[in-house]
Amino acid sequence: MPRRPLTWYSLVFACLLLVGKATADEQRPLRFSVSDSWAMPMMQIVEGQATAGILYDLQLRLAQKVGRQAELLVLPRLRVQQMLVRGEIDVRCYVNPAWLTESHHQYIWSVPFMVQHDLLVAHQPVAVEPTQLHGETIGTVLGFTYPTLEALFSSGQLRREDARSQELVLEKLKAGRQRYGISNSMTLAWFNRHQSPTQQLYPVKALASDLVACIVRDEPDVPTMRLLRALVQMSQDGEFEEILARYR
Repeated sequence: MPRRPLTWYSLVFACLLLVGKATADEQRPLRFSVSDSWAMPMMQIVEGQATAGILYDLQLRLAQKVGRQAELLVLPRLRVQQMLVRGEIDVRCYVNPAWLTESHHQYIWSVPFMVQHDLLVAHQPVAVEPTQLHGETIGTVLGFTYPTLEALFSSGQLRREDARSQELVLEKLKAGRQRYGISNSMTLAWFNRHQSPTQQLYPVKALASDLVACIVRDEPDVPTMRLLRALVQMSQDGEFEEILARYR
């Protein structure tokens, strides 16, 4: 029986490798970014791992809908930005175009799934206009931008004091480190659920309301259109509202 040339075996082996690689790419987990500055009810992070929360449920459900596993990468906010630029994150959720410093042209925006309401928070429920404050230190989250207060921070009328997470901003405010801090409404409500009546914090001024969505990497190894369609379907079927309702 004639022996087949070695090149024939090499060609078959190379084809098998390519098929195996394509299958592995299709089945690998989708990489979701998780900012370590998030707090409940958006995300619970325990020993560097995402374990619960609105975005935890949303991202796992989204991956399930396209038949993939979700890999939740807990990262500092600035590193998330760097990895997005390098295309090392497949999906980033809970983001608004005004919050991004880079264009991220290789990503496609999804439909919005909720609104974030940013609030100026204090110990007493007394309405305050930020422009009336002078020399106050405001509790903020490291890396977050606050467009409605930026001019006051830039002029020195108000000072930022950054904390690593939204929860730490509220803890420092509770401890009396500052008289004012900034929080989104859902995190404030969650925080107050675990405080005694005398330790409650109060919104004193609405600062901004922003639609938040996901961005999905538009590359062949990501089921981009299926993910975007899944997000539309979740919105139409009321799944977003069901997730939010679990944490209200």
